[in-house]
Amino acid sequence: MSRDYGQYCGLARALDVVGDRWNLLIVRQLLVAPARYRELRDGLPGIATNLLTDRLRELESAGVVERRLAEDGNAITYALTDWGAQLREPIEGLVRWSTPLMIRGAEGDEFRIEWLLVALPALFTGRAPTRSATVGIDIGGDTLQLRANRSGVAVSVPDGRSFDAVLTTEAPIVLGLATGLLTLDDVAAQVEIDGERTAVETVFAR
Repeated sequence: MSRDYGQYCGLARALDVVGDRWNLLIVRQLLVAPARYRELRDGLPGIATNLLTDRLRELESAGVVERRLAEDGNAITYALTDWGAQLREPIEGLVRWSTPLMIRGAEGDEFRIEWLLVALPALFTGRAPTRSATVGIDIGGDTLQLRANRSGVAVSVPDGRSFDAVLTTEAPIVLGLATGLLTLDDVAAQVEIDGERTAVETVFAR
C-alpha cells in the first residue's frame, strides 16, 4: 500500500486501504455496477490512466476489488468483492454528511447522472412512502427511475415501466428535494412535471 499510518486503529487501517485519492470514487463506480477498465475511466473524469491502473491493482491486492470475466466472455470486468461491497454503508454516510457541501451547486464541477445511483439511495434511507409511485428524473436528457412503495424508494436506471410522472430539472434541485431542504413549491419555476404532481410529492416526501 502507498499509505500506511502505522496505527492500530480501525479507521487508520481502513484509510490504509481506501484513503488514497480516487480509491473511494472507484468504489462508487463499482457500487453502481461491475465495469470494464474503459467504463471505469470514462466514469472517473480527471483520472490518469496509469493512476487508475495503480489504484485498481492496490484495491485488488487489498481484497476490495476483483477481476471477473465479462458475461460475453470477451473482456475482463472489475467488481467489488463481498467485503468491498460493505463500503456502501460508510459511503452512504459520507453522502449524507456532504449535504451542506452540495447546496452551493456544481460550481463548474463535472456531473454524471449515474452518480445519483449511489447518492439518492443514501438520502432516501428511512423513508416510508404512503403510496406507490414510479417517477422518472430527467437531467440533461438522461433519466433515472425512482420507485416508491411502503418499503422505501428504489433508485435505478429505467427498466421499461411506465412513469406516473417525469420530473425535468437540474441535479442540485434533485438533491435538495431528496434531502428535504427544498420542496416542489420552492422550485416551481425551476422544474417541469409531466404527469401526476402527487407522484413526485410521494417520492420526495419526508
